[in-house]
Amino acid sequence: MKPLILLVEDEAALVTLLRYNLEREGFRLVDARDGEEALVLAKEETPDLILLDWMLPLMSGLEVCRQLRRAPETRSVPIILLTARGEEADKIRGLDSGADDYITKPFSPAELIARVRAVMRRTQPAMASDTLTFADLAMDLASHRVRRGGRHVHLGPTEFRLLRYLLQHPGRVFSREQLLDAVWGRDVYVEPRTVDVHIRRLRKALNDEGEADVIRTVRSAGYALDDGQLVE
Repeated sequence: MKPLILLVEDEAALVTLLRYNLEREGFRLVDARDGEEALVLAKEETPDLILLDWMLPLMSGLEVCRQLRRAPETRSVPIILLTARGEEADKIRGLDSGADDYITKPFSPAELIARVRAVMRRTQPAMASDTLTFADLAMDLASHRVRRGGRHVHLGPTEFRLLRYLLQHPGRVFSREQLLDAVWGRDVYVEPRTVDVHIRRLRKALNDEGEADVIRTVRSAGYALDDGQLVE
């Protein structure tokens, strides 16, 4: 699954340049042209990383960053600020608002991509590993094997992709539509209730007798991977 980046930038030429370079390097990209659109897309698309311009129409990048950090759906998404402000005080303000990194314009696409990879390694180490783990679950991406505790878990291809996505984002709640886009792809038409069918199959495979259910159903919202210790 290619990592999804949300680019929040109102300069069309820069959006075109960054889209070309990021997609060439194996990322998917969606873009927003102002702060309000960014907040909506961040919740709808659940990106793996956000590139956020400081100077935006309607709402500053700093305020967008603060709101993203306050929202449960986007609290843990890494954010890189893009800005022409290069003073130390500005960098401190940006980082204090919740950004994980800060890039001063002008910058080269190569530097930005290197920063993106570095932040993702630091904030989402599971995505850079050949093994995804959560509680007593372990997924080996190289051999396509899943284990829970001491037993091997047999999964079909769709259930494997679904569990992989949930393992990459533990604790985050995803709607059926978000899971359809991430696991089945946007170009494939599948009924939302299909997600429920595969969640049931995944639960049956993962949860042996006496084991806690590691998939949480959130009423009217969707599904999340957690260890059963969270209180709704």
